[in-house]
Amino acid sequence: MTPLERAVQALRQRFGDAPNAAIVLGSGLGILVDQAEDTEDAAYSSLGLPQPTVSGHDGRVVVGTLGSTRVALLSGRIHVYEGRPMEEVVRAVRAMALWGVKRVVLTNAAGAVHPSFRPGDVMLMDDHLNLMGVNPLVGPPNPLGPRFPDMTYAYDPRLRAQATAAAGRLGMTLHRGVYAAMLGPSYETPAEIRMLGFMGAQAVGMSTVPEVIALNHMGTPALAFSLISNAAAGLGESPLNHAEVTEAAKLAGGRLGALLADLVASWS
Repeated sequence: MTPLERAVQALRQRFGDAPNAAIVLGSGLGILVDQAEDTEDAAYSSLGLPQPTVSGHDGRVVVGTLGSTRVALLSGRIHVYEGRPMEEVVRAVRAMALWGVKRVVLTNAAGAVHPSFRPGDVMLMDDHLNLMGVNPLVGPPNPLGPRFPDMTYAYDPRLRAQATAAAGRLGMTLHRGVYAAMLGPSYETPAEIRMLGFMGAQAVGMSTVPEVIALNHMGTPALAFSLISNAAAGLGESPLNHAEVTEAAKLAGGRLGALLADLVASWS
């Protein structure tokens, strides 16, 4: 049995049937767990999932309800820059899909490339630029999906429309744009940020894209949000600091939490 298969088996034994949706919580966004009710949880390590090593990523699965919808909250993720194998980076979302989750929402804390974005803003990811230099599908053909998956609709159009409608119901401004994924862990230089702007990116971060590729490969609908936590290099007045980025995400996470709660209510 592979590590992925053992993780799926552990999820079923611990939580029973799969919930309707899973939400991956990015840096500082573990606060969203507090909005769930009737929760039960387990550490990643007890489920055969890799344990994160980055501050702001707890490394536990919390299953509960948002509104009337049962969801799995993945509090923390593995990043490529941690030096872990790509199989570990995407194991959690692949386990969700094989468990039977019907859709996966991913969140991240990101730097603003677009000059009008401000900390606390939320951006719906319409597309991405994979500038990490890695892809979770590199290697022998994977039986979980096609060898050459099309990425045109990696961010599910129907789910994006539902997210836009949820933001409208809340009277919330929801930006839309392209997310640039960089390897990290060093932040980008001002020249790199200018390059990303010329390439069409509105936000930049160090996660999410490998997971979206893996989910698209498996045919699992994916939706992703960036919580803007800071101005990218060269666009702000102070040096970038991970602790400050995480704290900014915590302070603004309630807005994204309200949006997610409204959104998943229609999935019960």
